[in-house]
Amino acid sequence: MPVEGGSSSGSASAARHPKQKRKAHSLSIRRTNSTEERPGGIQRGDMLDGQDSKLPLALRSNLLDLFGQIEREFENLYIENLELRREIESLNERLTGDGQAVEGGDPTKGALKTKASHSTSQLSQKLKTTYKASTSKGKIGGPRNFSVATWELWGGDSWIVSSFKATTGSRALCQLLKEYVGHRDGIWDLSVTRTQPVVLGTASADHSALLWSIETGKCLLRYAGHAGSVNSIKFHPTEQMALTASGDQTAHIWRYMVQLPAPQPPPDVSAPCDEDQDSSDREEGEVDGEGPCEVPTVRVATATLKSHQGVVIAADWLVGGRQVVTASWDRAANLYEVETSELVHTLTGHDQELTHCCTHPTQRLVVTSSRDTTFRLWDFRDPSIHSVNVFQGHTDTVTSAVFTVGDNVVSGSDDRTVKVWDLKNMRSPIATIRTDSAVNRISVSANQKIIALPHDNRQVRLFDMSGVRLARLPRSNRMGHRRMVCCTTWNEENQSCNLFTCGFDRQAIGWNINIPALLQEK
Repeated sequence: MPVEGGSSSGSASAARHPKQKRKAHSLSIRRTNSTEERPGGIQRGDMLDGQDSKLPLALRSNLLDLFGQIEREFENLYIENLELRREIESLNERLTGDGQAVEGGDPTKGALKTKASHSTSQLSQKLKTTYKASTSKGKIGGPRNFSVATWELWGGDSWIVSSFKATTGSRALCQLLKEYVGHRDGIWDLSVTRTQPVVLGTASADHSALLWSIETGKCLLRYAGHAGSVNSIKFHPTEQMALTASGDQTAHIWRYMVQLPAPQPPPDVSAPCDEDQDSSDREEGEVDGEGPCEVPTVRVATATLKSHQGVVIAADWLVGGRQVVTASWDRAANLYEVETSELVHTLTGHDQELTHCCTHPTQRLVVTSSRDTTFRLWDFRDPSIHSVNVFQGHTDTVTSAVFTVGDNVVSGSDDRTVKVWDLKNMRSPIATIRTDSAVNRISVSANQKIIALPHDNRQVRLFDMSGVRLARLPRSNRMGHRRMVCCTTWNEENQSCNLFTCGFDRQAIGWNINIPALLQEK
């Protein structure tokens, strides 16, 4: 059974993360070798002397170092928060002087200009990076709790991003199906099985992956084989196997067997709800559903893929399920044979950490995205030639790039745009979607080719392939996510169309999407 806590040297190594090339300060939590300045000339040894503790001196010293760094980072964020608020007030005063009304009359919820919005996007990205780095491995001390507390202090980035009302028809077009609650930390990724029985899988920073009954919301199985944050989960195309990527620098392939419980009546979501109510007002513990109390647990992987030198952020099966590809913060993607766990190819070329990888549903194609603002297309259709194409259509981190069933690639970025590309002519995008918030892991429905965009500002929006906005998922004090939405995935089985979302608020949500009504509204 893996132990979440590690040695002090291991925790410091796991916490190190390459510095972002931004004007703003880096939030990467790291150990320093120099002696930190302390008030009144008090040194670390003086602070530790005379204190009654059973902890070893070296461990106590390391803890003191980490908490000191946390305090400094928190102070920097607090100062930046105050500066942004002053800038907002200044912009609002200028708007008022020009005779323009400020939405809501509250400076913290008013319309923001480009500069303030860009600063917000940077702050959001730094918080996400810090949180992922701090949950890569189980560490001693408070970095992970600090990240959560910091995020919650600012309401999951919602305090500085404008919130738009949903259209009156959103509730009829997108209805809440089920909430899946049970993880102890944020959920990074989710996926639906391609074989029977159809279940939902979630990957969380709490070092576990859970399998859920879609209809009842009951947890069916828990995978606890990783020693770090589980950043990705994908299911085998034909067998009952799952592929998970983790902050422990490995990817695991593991088998599962589940039995679906009897279905329950659907929840009553017809009651009116106040769209203007800020859902962040709901307390952290006030969630519906039941967590995984006593569920079967798998602790041993069928195969462990461990050739990376950094956090494995994503993994996927190639068509046929005989090979898998992994993407890592070590700036490389690896191709493995499933049967032997042998490393076949190392795909290098990205200048910064990878953020995602995706495989084509019918061809041996792979797309990888990176913080270097590019995504790359790798072609394995000819065994002797592994061609690569580099695409530079974004100005910030490319958070994900995914294939559609046809000949398209859809890419999302922290530059608050989503671009649709034609595989036959990738010189320029055929459509560009501009949003008001950074975009995380997107997904495209196979049948209708509808793009689901999860945002930092807790919104989930639906667009078609031409860039026309179709709907926004309802969000109120009774439904929707209360923190950043990390990922979306579609399930179009059994003549229905369901969309699943997961977020930083530790829950996944299932939505029933009325496709005919959606297209009619278009």
